[in-house]
Amino acid sequence: MNKPIVEVDKLSKLYKLGDIGTSSLRDSVESWWAGLRGERHKLIARRAKDRLIASERMGPTPDTFWSLKDISFNVQKGEVIGILGRNGAGKSTLLKILSRITEPTKGRAIVRGRVVSLLEVGTGFHPELTGRENVFLNGAILGMKRTEIARKFDEIVEFAEVGPFIDTPVKRYSSGMYVRLAFAVAAHLEPDVLMVDEVLAVGDAAFQKKCLGKMSEVRNQYGRTVFFVSHNMGAIRSLCETAVLIDNGRLVMHDTPQNVISHYLSSAVSKDSESEGQIFWDTETEPPPGSDEIFLRGIRITNGDEKPQSLFEADQAIRVEIHYQVQTRLRGARFKLSVMTQEGEIAFVATDHLFQSEVLTPGAYRTVCNIPGGLLNRRTYIIGISCEIPGERSLIAQGEYLSFTISGAGNQASHYPETWPGAVCPRIEWNVEKLELDELTQRKLEEAALD
Repeated sequence: MNKPIVEVDKLSKLYKLGDIGTSSLRDSVESWWAGLRGERHKLIARRAKDRLIASERMGPTPDTFWSLKDISFNVQKGEVIGILGRNGAGKSTLLKILSRITEPTKGRAIVRGRVVSLLEVGTGFHPELTGRENVFLNGAILGMKRTEIARKFDEIVEFAEVGPFIDTPVKRYSSGMYVRLAFAVAAHLEPDVLMVDEVLAVGDAAFQKKCLGKMSEVRNQYGRTVFFVSHNMGAIRSLCETAVLIDNGRLVMHDTPQNVISHYLSSAVSKDSESEGQIFWDTETEPPPGSDEIFLRGIRITNGDEKPQSLFEADQAIRVEIHYQVQTRLRGARFKLSVMTQEGEIAFVATDHLFQSEVLTPGAYRTVCNIPGGLLNRRTYIIGISCEIPGERSLIAQGEYLSFTISGAGNQASHYPETWPGAVCPRIEWNVEKLELDELTQRKLEEAALD
């Protein structure tokens, strides 16, 4: 029997954090400043929450932290495996160990073959070198001959769509250009194992689709193994054969993508929701989802009134409010709402691009999506939110925050005891009428019935 191309056995990684101790200078200054502002109660609440989180992953001493703890699984050659987990769960640490960027504290990770990793924007690129020089540099690091790299060069440049800029130093590239060239290099230099982190979220939708197609080709035509970290549930479902779920540094599940996605979405929403039908972030006690340019303040689901709820009749309209803060002047920012089933199947995606102002100035905003009644089927749905400047960059990465349930009363599914298929169950008009047949047609029908 062939050995797995990747073996992970009781893998653990311990990091030291210098500011965890209660007697640090930072803590003292923070306490003094909170006292001056009359906000000591908020500081106490935040520290209590931090201690609760740290206790789940605390190392042998208070200033240590388990990024990964006793992770074990195997991956066969040619397998595409999805890595799921919340931010900070340990996904990137796992890929860095498998890529031999960092060493594990305990356990072992065996990778048989050439590994190419795309973990962060610009990883492996020298900013002062041109795109052309960086392509050859990356190939040389992988042990490829110059002739091998030259044979692939035109294909790499064409895929990355950076031809006019290939002799420009990459320090002048945008983040999207960085990602396009980095992925093209990683996918075309014939790796045995390709590792792709969430960095693809920086690219636009068209390029993401192109990358997913290339990863599928790498697997199907060349039998390469792919590790794929993403919050795009549809991509995980379509591309991967298996998936693992990591939470708080531990392996929670290793199963089919459908089962892992279902478990992840249901657990992620229950952890993030402050109360049924809404979630709000206190920016003073926890970093909200977003960036330096724009971030989320809260999300609410209601039926049109001011009371959030998570259970709806099928004929009720659903109102999704997205509250956010703009920090700098933005042009072309668009919010996207993804409504998914608990199994990760996309019911529909909507965007506010037809209703959003072209330019957003600093301030607090709210964008509202009104989902009509009589559309959704009888089941539980997950709300996903993201924000981007289409074709340029991601501003708020896709995240799943709230769930709601359609009871089924009020649509055609309510008249059937069994599960009605499909993610949606819209009201469709039918017109049934009895036709008056002419004498000849009537006689033919009667004759056919006798035969």
